Amino acid sequence: MELNLRSNYRYAIACPTSMGVRITPDNRMAVHNSNHFYMQATSAESNVLNVASSLGNECLVLTKFVKGSPIAQFIKNDLRRRNINYEGVEVDQGGPWGYRHQFNIADSGFGMRAPRVWNDRAGEVGRTLDAKGYDTKKLFGKEGVRWFHTGGIFAALSETTAEVAIEALKAAKKYGTITSYDLNYRASLWKSIGGQAKAQEVNREIAKYVDVMIGNEEDFTAALGIEVEGVDENLTTLPIEGFRRMIETAVKQYPNFKAVATTLRSVKSATINDWSAICWYKGELHRSIERPGLEIYDRVGGGDSFASGLIYGFMTFDDAEKAVNYGAAHGALAMTTPGDTSMATKADVEKLAGGGSARVDR
Repeated sequence: MELNLRSNYRYAIACPTSMGVRITPDNRMAVHNSNHFYMQATSAESNVLNVASSLGNECLVLTKFVKGSPIAQFIKNDLRRRNINYEGVEVDQGGPWGYRHQFNIADSGFGMRAPRVWNDRAGEVGRTLDAKGYDTKKLFGKEGVRWFHTGGIFAALSETTAEVAIEALKAAKKYGTITSYDLNYRASLWKSIGGQAKAQEVNREIAKYVDVMIGNEEDFTAALGIEVEGVDENLTTLPIEGFRRMIETAVKQYPNFKAVATTLRSVKSATINDWSAICWYKGELHRSIERPGLEIYDRVGGGDSFASGLIYGFMTFDDAEKAVNYGAAHGALAMTTPGDTSMATKADVEKLAGGGSARVDR
């Protein structure tokens, strides 16, 4: 089945998400050893809009903000800088123990010190998003959205955000919008609303309305219960035939899947990874250019950036080979800079997607 993209739309991509901030030590220091940090606005879902928005496409984030919060203003400023529109109810903080935006502390890792992210989400205003808060008829019908994206992190925040994801996906399908979902399984987030059993219940319902499913081998196993044969417990081997069988199983269970994609990462150290990606489309498996020994500055957000490039590739070319290479190239570029997002230029992505190297351009 092909991805039939609608031609009448205002927004190239839209997503619901809980916006927050991430702080990271300078110079890849460990958190407890650092007294200098940089801060960025972030969410897994909004990161996926970056390629399309940076190239001038109108994109939209659906979220909530804490009224009068300087962090909320910081987030709005950052979204504007990234050329991303936003809609969100302003919620009163309710005192010092009330609502706030999610706060993540990230250690990028170095060498044999693994990267790690600490989620500090108590009082997170985005957890209160509910399906009644948005006019899906207006968004998908009157205004028009070409591609709708959401993910497992957003769905795991609360019972109501899971409902938002499901109802928005249903509405998107009704109006002919292409849908994508990044499984992005996080056991620590699902734990508060029912654990892995709840994750599989929600994700199996969501999967019914997804055109393009994204996730790695851990995600498919934990979130959908689909096993990947031949992957060792440390994920140091990445058998392509095992992934092919996994995708074939997934497509049999969910015949609505038009494309399935995943990154392939073998971790040598926090700063050296083997990196590539695969994408199943129209019954064929496409693999990106392989990048063994890729040097990593900050791996957090690499998967989001892969999804961003993949979606842009499909929207622009409807070509799986180009899409998976755009995704893998954009993910690789994102991991050469600090923070979750990449503002790589189209020329940068195209050069790497086409097999270019890091030789100096003169």
